[in-house]
Amino acid sequence: MRWKPIRLIPDDTKYPFMRWSRFGFFLSGILCTISIVLFATIGLNYGIDFKGGSVITIRTTGPAEIDQLRAELNGLGLGGVELQQFGGPSDVLIRLGAQADDKAEQAAQAKVKQALGAGVEVRSTETVGPKVSQELTQQATAAVMLSLLFVLIYLWVRFEWQFAVGAIISLLHDVTLSIGLFCLIGLEFNLSIIAAILTIIGYSLNDTVVVFDRIREFLRKFKSMPLADLIDFSINSVLPRTLLTSVATMMALIALYLFGGEVIRGFTFAMIWGVVVGTYSSIFIASPVLILLGTKREMPGTEKV
Repeated sequence: MRWKPIRLIPDDTKYPFMRWSRFGFFLSGILCTISIVLFATIGLNYGIDFKGGSVITIRTTGPAEIDQLRAELNGLGLGGVELQQFGGPSDVLIRLGAQADDKAEQAAQAKVKQALGAGVEVRSTETVGPKVSQELTQQATAAVMLSLLFVLIYLWVRFEWQFAVGAIISLLHDVTLSIGLFCLIGLEFNLSIIAAILTIIGYSLNDTVVVFDRIREFLRKFKSMPLADLIDFSINSVLPRTLLTSVATMMALIALYLFGGEVIRGFTFAMIWGVVVGTYSSIFIASPVLILLGTKREMPGTEKV
């Protein structure tokens, strides 16, 4: 018996994506505006990596009573104390806000450990000072900006400036919507989320380059075809591959989100969102920009060979 290859959709689709691009721009414009407003008003829920403080992981002898522990620790006068289940029912993650100096930080940690009592196992203690958190913030911002700059240079060299601008607009769209979602749901913004954003940029760029490469190929093959129809034809020709890759990636990420534990849950959630928005933007944002910028039929690298 001969097995047939898996196909999520037929190979000969003819979806008029460019006809829907105006709706895509309108929807994305509204969502990006909302994301900027959320960032300006609510802001990100910065983790200890960016605002400084201490993280103490503990294990209780039985299932942890989170409410009771929270009430005890909030009475110590150490400022904001956050507790959350971490892994098993007896594992708890305690976050302390940044104290005045290193000596006060160590005193706060000792105070918490004393309040927990001898029956609680302290598994790890981490401290991030304000100077380190400021450096991490600057380095994380620089990493994202540099990645976008290198993407712009790469696409400008490989394709043409219209393609580079389309890809950058698409990537900015993805990052803006991701930041807006993180603000809305209060996801803790730490270094793992920065790693997720950089991975989202890479994934979205891969999708976009696949589509752009097919558009460039068809620009030199179908010189009389209207540009909008040519872009539709290009997207439809790579659609089965794009969707199969996205679905396979999503299956792995969902499994990690459900069974990977609390440590990587924020990262995997950000990646799941990134796969969805990255696939969408490569079709409805990056490609229509080529029409808006007046991409020429005879461009360097598209001549008849």
